Amino acid sequence: MASSSHRLFHCCFQDWINQQHQDLQELLQVLDTDSPDSDHLRHLIQKSLQHFQDYSATRAELSKLDAPSFFCPSWITSFENSFLWLGGCRPSLAIRLLYSISGSELQAQLPDFLKGCTRGNLADISATQLISINALHGWIVREEDRLSSRMASMQEDTADEPLAIIAKKLRTVGEYSRTVNSAIETHSQALARVLEEADKLRLSTFKGLQEILTPLQGAHFLVASKKLHLSMHEWGKQRAEQVGDT
Repeated sequence: MASSSHRLFHCCFQDWINQQHQDLQELLQVLDTDSPDSDHLRHLIQKSLQHFQDYSATRAELSKLDAPSFFCPSWITSFENSFLWLGGCRPSLAIRLLYSISGSELQAQLPDFLKGCTRGNLADISATQLISINALHGWIVREEDRLSSRMASMQEDTADEPLAIIAKKLRTVGEYSRTVNSAIETHSQALARVLEEADKLRLSTFKGLQEILTPLQGAHFLVASKKLHLSMHEWGKQRAEQVGDT
């Protein structure tokens, strides 16, 4: 049962990676044109967000089979695992990525910018947009803190009682019982709910940013975030081969 579930988990993730590659290529194809069509970009952005929403819904269903696996997944590398926050990327990192790209592009285009020439990309984020992004960032951080605190409380409560009490009374270390199974299953179900909420926050982050950015800016941001995600996956696999982590 466990191996069958993990095959499903791995297939779900691999399908997501393949979808990311496809979405990235479609975005790049439009952005490589001289005058990217805004309506076409909006369509691709919405399609990409829908794919993320579908992926999150699938994860929510699969996590009911074995939620703990999603918090330290075997289907990604240890390098990728080291960056996980509640089963995925930390939502506020999307904001930091946006700031980083915006600053980098602004520096690269500074001579043109000083002449009043703009390209409509992430270097051209307006003051009004920055205010909205900062407000979104503050909300995201508060939600992250809320979920992190909830996760910490769950860990403390489960380890403290009933598992600590049960372990103390055991004659044999690791002895299994209905009580133990019930406690672990309750914890697993709680983890599934946290994962679902964390995925919703991740999705809300990307949706919120797309509402603030122009279609061209939003497309550039999605390209950067997808490139980062896919590169982290490839770098992790390369490192795993180097250190013999298979």
